[in-house]
Amino acid sequence: MNNLKMFCLSLHNEHLENLKKINYIPVGLGKNSFLDEWLKDSTGDNISYKNKYYGEYTFHYWLWKNMFHTIKDNEWIGFCTYRHYWADNNQTHSDEINKIVNNNNFLNLVLKGPKKEWINHNVILGEKMKVDNIKFMKIIKNGGVRFALKNIRTILQNKYNIKFHFDVFHGDGFLDKAISVLDTKDRIDFKNFVENEGSFNRENMFICRSKSIVNSYYESIFEWLKNCEKIFGFNLHKWNEIRLYAFLAERYLPYWFNKYTKPLVWPIFFFDTYKNKLNL
Repeated sequence: MNNLKMFCLSLHNEHLENLKKINYIPVGLGKNSFLDEWLKDSTGDNISYKNKYYGEYTFHYWLWKNMFHTIKDNEWIGFCTYRHYWADNNQTHSDEINKIVNNNNFLNLVLKGPKKEWINHNVILGEKMKVDNIKFMKIIKNGGVRFALKNIRTILQNKYNIKFHFDVFHGDGFLDKAISVLDTKDRIDFKNFVENEGSFNRENMFICRSKSIVNSYYESIFEWLKNCEKIFGFNLHKWNEIRLYAFLAERYLPYWFNKYTKPLVWPIFFFDTYKNKLNL
């Protein structure tokens, strides 16, 4: 792919033909059965049994422990999922692409290789998702009445940050507890990030051409998530808590890459290529 290895993460073996059509590297996650053409997070040194909770990060761990030595420095590696893809250009906002993408034009819209705009950057992150538009009834439904009363001033002022958004949808106080076991060199900065930012680069997606940067990120994120396991464990049952470690990582990724690198923001769009057979 033109000096870009794009790993596409999926839960479905049936998704293979679509991935072969766009020349992405198919990655099978979790306990489902996959053909030999897939890279699988359940082989070698792995934490595949945690996929239910870690999401995409069981593959990141597998890549780090089993395949990282094959990655060349200055070679772009990227990650997407069978429902979220990088756009081929940055001229159209993600929301606009979501409105027009279909089985017939997908190939024209999806990223095919490194772009000239990337030349002065080592990291590409997806467009940010704003967290300042949470309907009151969603706050009540997910956070509960007690949570709403405790945060009534914030709700009335409609000034939501990443921390408030996480508390609503993934457990009140969970993010604070997780931050308490983060490495000291990042603990204060990350706390400031989630308390002062009203948006974040979503979907746990990034593209990078520096092996040392990716390695440093993996060292940081997996040490933190392992420490978080000591707090939360895996006795997680609610839909908004089960993938807790993936949700924590989704907030940490934009913080870390924006602190330690100078990323370029690039559009990503939603299209479920498992449910939609591509006409290519």
